[in-house]
Amino acid sequence: MEALTLEHAVEILLGKVKKIEEKEEISLWDAAGRVLAGDITAKRDQPPFPRSPLDGYAVRSEDIREASKEHPVSLRVTDEVTAGHVSKNRVEPGTAIRIMTGAPIPDGADCIVMQEDTDYGEDTVQIYRKAGAYENYCFAGEDYIIGTKLLSKDTVLGAVEIGTLASLGMETVSVYRRPRTAIITTGDEIILPGEELTEGKIYDSNLYTLGTRLALWGMQVTDRGKVEDDVFAAAARIRKAAENADIIITTGGVSVGKKDIMHDVTELLSCEKLFWRVAIKPGMPTLCAMYEGKLLICLSGNPYGAAVNLELLVRPVLAEMSGRGDLRLQRKQAVSRSEFPKKSPVLRYVRAYYEDGMVRKADGLNDSGILSNMCGCNCLIEIPAGTEALKEGDTVWVVML
Repeated sequence: MEALTLEHAVEILLGKVKKIEEKEEISLWDAAGRVLAGDITAKRDQPPFPRSPLDGYAVRSEDIREASKEHPVSLRVTDEVTAGHVSKNRVEPGTAIRIMTGAPIPDGADCIVMQEDTDYGEDTVQIYRKAGAYENYCFAGEDYIIGTKLLSKDTVLGAVEIGTLASLGMETVSVYRRPRTAIITTGDEIILPGEELTEGKIYDSNLYTLGTRLALWGMQVTDRGKVEDDVFAAAARIRKAAENADIIITTGGVSVGKKDIMHDVTELLSCEKLFWRVAIKPGMPTLCAMYEGKLLICLSGNPYGAAVNLELLVRPVLAEMSGRGDLRLQRKQAVSRSEFPKKSPVLRYVRAYYEDGMVRKADGLNDSGILSNMCGCNCLIEIPAGTEALKEGDTVWVVML
């Protein structure tokens, strides 16, 4: 089977999935990164009453229109009101009510004089500065008024959006269900952290790298674990994972060696094979299929190859399923501060650091089996197929991580 272009492979995968429309009601505390399932309209004004923006005195502007430092105006103080409380008194001619920041402005007052422009009087107060009508006056509905559409359906909820929901008095919010993902790593050679490292074994990093990335994207990981290089065991594990997952991701067993079992696994499961091999490096031997209406994406077992293809192939699929527009791949142009002398017969991705329009290749090798020098990288340099070598000063595209 001929290797597909990355663009064609992504197009095939996106054609097999739809946005999840199932909704659930969750606490605002759990809503960060979730996608709003309907428009949010204000059911009241915010704030619901006119309030003071500072500590001072609620007065009638007419009473203090001649006030100055040289000729202060004296007013009788009839009450004091703090935030969370309401004065029962009305500001009548010749009177004032002491008021604190956030407190409701009493009836009869049309402005607030900041306390720094007074003598801080308690029974009577000397006003040293005039104030116009509605000066230092926060109107009811200053933030929003009843009937205002505050948030639109499909908004990704962040701190400000959740704070806005809280300002409406909402304790819960309706959001779309998150995609359920399963991740299974294969290989007789891999063991899990915490197990004894015996001869010929290596610790499994793929399960943690990919599983953590999925969690950071806000996905629900319903199954994660490893399975040995056995066709029947791997098929059984995929069957089990498919009971709860919308998409199943595996690593390893996708090349053409004796232990590359995923081809046989997909046949045993009667999968609809979508493609095998994508014309990119790393991660060319990627196998994708449909199992019982769910995507099965089998990535390379090499740590860097698996990590790259999770970004390039899986991420666009999850962005579509979740409605998370912020998960779509972002590309930027940059000037390379590094060389990459290897030829690139196919599209190649190199781990790198991007900052202020410049990009620098990570130190060390770019081989598929190396993961550690990807630490701290925030992008992948995209080197087109047919490029002889990347030179310092070349303009390149980068995929942001």
